[in-house]
Amino acid sequence: MKLLVVEDDPTLADFIAKGLRQAGFVVDLCVDGKDALFRVMTESYDLMIMDRMLPQVDGLTIIRTLRASANQTPVLILSALDDVDQRVEGLAAGADDYLTKPFAFKELLARVQALLRRQAPVNGLGTQLQVADVLLDLAKQKVWVDGLAVAMQPREIRLLEYLMRHEGQLISRTMLLENVWEYHFDPQTNIVDVHISRLRQKLDKNRSGSLIQTVRGAGYVLAAHT
Repeated sequence: MKLLVVEDDPTLADFIAKGLRQAGFVVDLCVDGKDALFRVMTESYDLMIMDRMLPQVDGLTIIRTLRASANQTPVLILSALDDVDQRVEGLAAGADDYLTKPFAFKELLARVQALLRRQAPVNGLGTQLQVADVLLDLAKQKVWVDGLAVAMQPREIRLLEYLMRHEGQLISRTMLLENVWEYHFDPQTNIVDVHISRLRQKLDKNRSGSLIQTVRGAGYVLAAHT
């Protein structure tokens, strides 16, 4: 699942993102409200974690704008503003939950998981991603290509999920290292290339051409052929 973390304290933002990625989520980061509002209005997220006091556009304004546009993405406010009236104000603006700073990460994770369970359809829909003939079931952690099950390791599934969630977008090697391997430095290995090669072998076995295209010197694009 894909989450957006909006926090202008870079140390705290990195701490939250690292913990969520370790829990299996795909995480995007924003450090100001203007960027966050653009992201959530143009991309699809399963949940937002958002500070109230942000540069350019404050958190409550973002929430009110989303709700006014019928965007029902769940929002968990994370704020140092902790008196009752401020919490009520945040929930009244349209937030789904409110957690005050400082906080324990395990509580943050529990609240995120509770909100996502609340949003999940009871019939299990919404847990699948599909590009061309590739189907990824996130709940079952299984992959099918043209209706046939394909065995994949957890890291391969995580890599495939990230590429599928960014279908048609250029994904750099750095983005993959940060979001799939949680490396915030270049380990100077060919780990990305090796895993991309393995994915291609499994996805393209009976395909002419490859679902994952290499953009020389820039990264990769996963896109169905038209």
